[in-house]
Amino acid sequence: MIAYALIFAYGCFGMALLFCLYRVVFAPGLSDRVLALDTMSINVIALLTLFGIDKGTTMYFEASLLFAMVGFISTVAYAKFVLRGDIIE
Repeated sequence: MIAYALIFAYGCFGMALLFCLYRVVFAPGLSDRVLALDTMSINVIALLTLFGIDKGTTMYFEASLLFAMVGFISTVAYAKFVLRGDIIE
């Protein structure tokens, strides 16, 4: 039963990534693109976690934690750049 749930979850998060990619390309404003990129990083974290559950190893959980930290820092830096025009004060 868990195999069917994983396949369904892979499909859902894969479609979510495609929808976010569409939003990154065709967004009306810059803030919408930043939000779509942040959502894409969350979906990639979910896919990495699902892959770790599927393979039964903890290596992918550690990779998802690292990806979460990098995604958060990049979102904050990009938002600061959009608001102020400079990242380092």
